[in-house]
Amino acid sequence: MHSQSWREAETVAGTHAQTAFYVEAVRFAVGERTLLGPVTLELQRSRVYGLIGHNGYGKSTLIKLLARQQPASSGGITFAQRPLVQWGVRELARALAYLPQMTPAATGLTVRELATLGRYPWHGALGRFGHEDRRHVDEALALTDMADFTDRPVDELSGGERQRAWLAMPVAQNAGVMLLDEPISALDIAHQVEVLGLVRDLSRKRDLCGVVVLHDPNMAARYCDELIALKDGRLLTRGTPDQIMQGEVLKGIFGVEMGVFAHPVTSQPIGYVQ
Repeated sequence: MHSQSWREAETVAGTHAQTAFYVEAVRFAVGERTLLGPVTLELQRSRVYGLIGHNGYGKSTLIKLLARQQPASSGGITFAQRPLVQWGVRELARALAYLPQMTPAATGLTVRELATLGRYPWHGALGRFGHEDRRHVDEALALTDMADFTDRPVDELSGGERQRAWLAMPVAQNAGVMLLDEPISALDIAHQVEVLGLVRDLSRKRDLCGVVVLHDPNMAARYCDELIALKDGRLLTRGTPDQIMQGEVLKGIFGVEMGVFAHPVTSQPIGYVQ
């Protein structure tokens, strides 16, 4: 099964065809300390979800569980109508792209070579790298504004350039789900807008489910279809940007007095600390 086939399978599935993930009473603990949960939620395709809240509240833990980077202590996660634990490693890599907050060293790799790793699930280490792979890599480099850096060593790039180089890899992967842990933390404002706009566009064009960990509620509200707030490892609230971007709701999430006003052009809600 590959990324296209899991989409086709969900289309046949009927009423739950749009469900990418179903998380049921999931809990993650280290020893006696519970870091997350229990959490129950459903995530749909063609939507971008912003995970917001303070550091240490479980956002990265949740996204790692969705990416199967660590096992849940209890509860279960269903991905594309199948238990996540039943997916083979390669078929999961074709269906799901994950970019962690802390990326490993890319010593000796150029930007193009790093992006090319996103095609590995489709042909393997000894498989033939064909025209379709090149097309996806070229498109990913263009979409992440890295086309002019293709032959540059990754370890010689600035922090923001390196982050965009890493982002090109999951874009080239062309999976049906993209899980990104703080993808804009090292970017300037212009590239923050470009990256989040890209994730939103891909969710529409590729029927993609995007889950993004973000610290700025205003950026999350601008580019995400729904915001999911965690606090002390539990699901505090979730809703549309209009539902979440209210003074009392934001105070409950971030623990400070906040106000909201409408953007003078778009009328989107903008939060600020009072």
